[in-house]
Amino acid sequence: MLNYLDGFPLRALETGLDASSLRQKILADNIANVDTPGFKRSDVNFPEVMATVWEGQPVQALPLKLTSVKHLPGVQISQSPVVQDTSTILRNDGNNVDIEQEMTNVAKNGLYYEGLTTSLGMKLAQFRMVIKGDA
Repeated sequence: MLNYLDGFPLRALETGLDASSLRQKILADNIANVDTPGFKRSDVNFPEVMATVWEGQPVQALPLKLTSVKHLPGVQISQSPVVQDTSTILRNDGNNVDIEQEMTNVAKNGLYYEGLTTSLGMKLAQFRMVIKGDA
């Protein structure tokens, strides 16, 4: 029997949501350190994260604590998708955070996350419709 809750579409949506959530934390860290001398901005490498799903590679390495055998293991990423930008220097103090670019990235990431949650909601609505027999 196929396990529809562990299929590719849901796994891709889950990985995208995890990556978007991680990116939000990274962008918030960049914004919080906009005035920190020597701070280098970071970001999430989305193509690398999604490649783990598209290529069907085994994913591992983000620590998830399971306190029950009934817990789902979750989607984990094989290596850190966070990359630090050391190639640019925006100011004399060594900081390379551009607040306008970071705020733009936050807005784009918010739209991406909203799109994923909408897609996930539609997918779950399909399951609900099949279960209820409303098709």
